[in-house]
Amino acid sequence: MKLVIGHMYPELLNLYGDRGNIITLKRRCEWRGIEAEIKAITVDTNTNFKDIDILFLGGGSDREQKIVSDDLTLKRAKNLKSAIEDGLTLLSICGGYQLLGMYYLSSDGSKLPGIGALEIYTVAGNKRMIDNIIIESSIDGKAFKMVGFENHSGKTFLQKNVKPLGKVIYGNGNNGEDGMEGAIYKNTFGTYLHGPVLPKNPEFTDILIKKALERKYGNCNLTPLDDSFEHLTQDAIINRFVKK
Repeated sequence: MKLVIGHMYPELLNLYGDRGNIITLKRRCEWRGIEAEIKAITVDTNTNFKDIDILFLGGGSDREQKIVSDDLTLKRAKNLKSAIEDGLTLLSICGGYQLLGMYYLSSDGSKLPGIGALEIYTVAGNKRMIDNIIIESSIDGKAFKMVGFENHSGKTFLQKNVKPLGKVIYGNGNNGEDGMEGAIYKNTFGTYLHGPVLPKNPEFTDILIKKALERKYGNCNLTPLDDSFEHLTQDAIINRFVKK
């Protein structure tokens, strides 16, 4: 079996070690004997996403996000929305997460359009939400905790047809108000968890891999891996910030 992992805008969207998410996806595939190819998708790359099994869209600064917004909305919105509706497995972080939504409303009232694949919108907040973050998630009947680091001032609000990725146990999450973090729509996931998120959260990583394999090959079961080191990292963060 083989998965093609598309890394969108690696030269522009790569904050807080986001590239570590790509490395983790590749390694956890290879440890199971699954071939994994990394394909960079830049502003000059022509793709309809039909050759991609897992797509990653990371976070970036305001300048880079404006460049990406123009490229996404003008050149790729139709094909990417079709791929999402068709069940493409997609992980988006922070700025990438926001760009999948309907729009980002800045503090001066101007709107930065997203591609509208997710029924979410983001408004500029008055303070940055910077902290470690711990959430409790349940996906496909599997409940687990996730840990990460968040640094954003945008406040994201979910609309219909979009579920939260998890409930905030510690930190701010989507907007610091409703206790929810991230978004799930079909096989598309958005989150504010940096860190990078996948090395610290093996259960979530394997859900992405499994969904991509099942879309391509049908039902499958992943070979279990020894995640004791990853769970020690999770436990250290949870024990530090969550009161017992």
